[in-house]
Amino acid sequence: MTSKDNSKAALIDSLNGLLADTFALYVKTKNFHWHVRGPQFHDLHLLFDAQATEVFGLTDLIAERVRKLGGTTLTSIGSIAAKTSIKDEDDTRLDAMAMVKELFEDNSAYVASLKATKELAGEAGDNATDGIIDDWTDQAEQRAWFLREIIA
Repeated sequence: MTSKDNSKAALIDSLNGLLADTFALYVKTKNFHWHVRGPQFHDLHLLFDAQATEVFGLTDLIAERVRKLGGTTLTSIGSIAAKTSIKDEDDTRLDAMAMVKELFEDNSAYVASLKATKELAGEAGDNATDGIIDDWTDQAEQRAWFLREIIA
């Protein structure tokens, strides 16, 4: 395997990790949308729904990048669970501000994963992935910013 092949394989693996994190972040955000309660219910319910919709919109784009690069992508809930770094949160009675804090931390970690994947795209000479990740990063940074401002 050449160095370029290794770089491409690393990029595909990173994109699959990003895809797993995207699915996990979507489910967690939607979970919080369904279970949020308290004085900020209305605003957080709507914010979590909007953020979940945005996150879900990335799943197909990421998977198609993997396929365009000649790789295979995630095939099941099990393959998502095996690759994600987003921690599950099954406590449906979690306080609303704890939800906001978790999503802030998860989106901030997601930004770091995006930046690492962008670096791998550069090493692999994949200008298309390198460029599109900038948009995904901007979206994730905005989600984190909105959540951070609620915590402040």
